[in-house]
Amino acid sequence: MQQDVRLEPMLQAISDFLADQKDIIERIRRNLVRGLKKPRSGRSGLTASQILRSLVLMRVKNWDYRELRERIADGVSLRRFTDFYCRPVPKHHSFQRGFVRLTPQSMKEVNALVVGAAVKLGLEDGAKLRADTTVVQTDIHHPTDNTLLWDVVRVVTREVRRLAKALEMRKIKGFCDRTRAARRRMYEIQRMTTRQRQDRQTETYRKLIGFAAEVLASARGALKETAKMRGQDIVTSLAIEALRKKIEDFCGLGDRVVDQARRRVLNGEQVPNSDKIYSIFEPHTDLIVRGKVRTPVEFGHKIFLAESARGLITQYEVLKGNPSDEIHVSPCLERHKKVFGRAPKLYSTDRGFFSERNLTSCKRAHVKVACIPQRGGKKTSQREAYESSAVFKEGQRFRAGVEGRISVLFRGRGMKRCLAEGRERFELLVAAAVLANNLMQIATLLMTKSSPKRKAA
Repeated sequence: MQQDVRLEPMLQAISDFLADQKDIIERIRRNLVRGLKKPRSGRSGLTASQILRSLVLMRVKNWDYRELRERIADGVSLRRFTDFYCRPVPKHHSFQRGFVRLTPQSMKEVNALVVGAAVKLGLEDGAKLRADTTVVQTDIHHPTDNTLLWDVVRVVTREVRRLAKALEMRKIKGFCDRTRAARRRMYEIQRMTTRQRQDRQTETYRKLIGFAAEVLASARGALKETAKMRGQDIVTSLAIEALRKKIEDFCGLGDRVVDQARRRVLNGEQVPNSDKIYSIFEPHTDLIVRGKVRTPVEFGHKIFLAESARGLITQYEVLKGNPSDEIHVSPCLERHKKVFGRAPKLYSTDRGFFSERNLTSCKRAHVKVACIPQRGGKKTSQREAYESSAVFKEGQRFRAGVEGRISVLFRGRGMKRCLAEGRERFELLVAAAVLANNLMQIATLLMTKSSPKRKAA
């Protein structure tokens, strides 16, 4: 007797949906061949369908690259879902190289195509919309001036040592290794009591800043000293050039850290957030203050999300800095009109989005119920009555659903903290999490639509 291999219902519904979306696969394929002179020649790599399906599976299950590769290789059903079937599954870093070929803009277009397909299938009418902002963390330690200065010293020293090893030198002449002294000063600052900080902190910081500046100067001297040296072969020479570029980049970031510490600690200057750097590993990180009691300060990027009544995230944006929530209402309504052809009947947000201008924008867009609570100030009797009405309270209950969606994205789709390096990969993580969420919601709606119980009813 022959036994059939079946996918779990959710993955099967996603697979059937993706099989009909040829334009999505084509969009992914264009990204994979971007910049290639002869894309049809050479060794066969992962196909667009394999890349897309593997990316979706990775975010649906919240796996890392190694587990993704092992699960696909070991499972017949997952081989079927990802279009590998009997073909060999490559190593985990092949998936990583394929995923980072995608761009944030192309993933945004893919998400738009997915939402558009759901609208065509009659799964979403766009009658209701709820919006909120959240913060996705970057993978950095809590930044302080002393730990940032220590990062500069140890990382620049490490990279110079690697350069010396690549050039087959015991050490580069003129480079000063100050890791031991810098580590001691860093720990000394961290262990100071409040009383000790008043008397000794400034002088200790002065020494630590001096060590960091000395290491940066000697690292640049080491680059000049070895400027004409090359490797024994092409591969080694390319590796040496990459190390030089890395040292130059870290020296540039180190200058910013030293200048920031000197201005803040030694000169007592209030440095604007726009001038600050919070990590030499993720320099694009923003400081976000949202007034939360448990997390008064967060480091990462602010994300805007707009969700429909069916659970589809129809809009998302990775924001720069910490802009006010109220600037998003009018652009959000315009984007909604482009997708659904009309404004939502109900638009619901929290009080952070409130402004008289936004209420006017909702009225002009013909939003029947603009459910945005007033923020601050004394409410008029008319406003008090409106916010006490059953329609407004129902809209606020609907708004609470977006908090649950954010929680699912954090816990289930791995969006709480981005472990990838760089802003572009940060945006790719957010886009992939949103895509996985939308495909799961569409799969659930399709399964509900075709269930025998629903047909009988």
